[in-house]
Amino acid sequence: MRPAHICLAVFVAAVWGVNFTVVEVGLGHFPPLLFSALRFLVAALPAVFFVGRPKVAWKWIVAVGLVLGVAKFGLLFIGMDAGMPAGLSSLVLQVQAVFTALIAYAVLGERPTGVRLAGMAVALCGVVLAAVDEGTGGPLGAFALVIAAAACWGASNVLTRRASPPDSLNFMVWVSTVPVLPLLGLSLLTEGPGRDLDALRALDWRGAAIVVYVAWITTVLGFGAWGLLLRHHPASTVAPFSLLVPVFGMSSAALFLGESVGPLRWAAAALLVGGVALTSLAPSRTARGVVRPADGPTPDRIGEPV
Repeated sequence: MRPAHICLAVFVAAVWGVNFTVVEVGLGHFPPLLFSALRFLVAALPAVFFVGRPKVAWKWIVAVGLVLGVAKFGLLFIGMDAGMPAGLSSLVLQVQAVFTALIAYAVLGERPTGVRLAGMAVALCGVVLAAVDEGTGGPLGAFALVIAAAACWGASNVLTRRASPPDSLNFMVWVSTVPVLPLLGLSLLTEGPGRDLDALRALDWRGAAIVVYVAWITTVLGFGAWGLLLRHHPASTVAPFSLLVPVFGMSSAALFLGESVGPLRWAAAALLVGGVALTSLAPSRTARGVVRPADGPTPDRIGEPV
């Protein structure tokens, strides 16, 4: 990779990692489901008028929009609002690579190799260690919600693979149109119209800047830049940069939110990142036993985790 592309890959990882800290701050301005709905609304508009018509069937756009946009992000934002720290969320969410491999085996017949199975085991050990660490100072229910969000992300990865969108930015923008109304409806039902209206009435430049960051910077700019890198380099070359996301996530949370990162959490981070690297980058076998190279985390498998 050219130095400029290396810098761009690191920049995107930093943007996605810092996004967890921005979301944590944003949850102080908005109820979680309303926040998620606003994020997708602003990500879709006005971008949807500039990316062209959808390039895959609507059934895939709707399916990914519901699983990724409503289920994954809804659970993640609720979990963080319930007390899951931003830095730990950025780390634990990476277990989506394990769920992706398991669901791909069940649905697509992609049998994991021994290396990939070893990576899953290592990553799961990291999750257990992170749960032990969180159990000493935070709500385990919120931790479980983020794990559930990672499982939904894994399911959306497999759906995205089936869709095979030729343009990841076009696909993500159209996917962003799907969750807006369901999330708004769920917010009205569970968070209440009064709380939503209070949050909108209190909207100031800080709240607006937060929504713009999570929508335009992390989604539109982030996916656009990542797609550019994948058009110029193999996925196996670009994918490892995604492992920097929890590094930037934990570092920014410690720097700006004052989250403590003890030895146990660093050990969990080492296990999770190492396990995810093995799981994501190791080859898999098809149902007929043919080894296929690892795609690595594509724009839809990694990156913009919140």
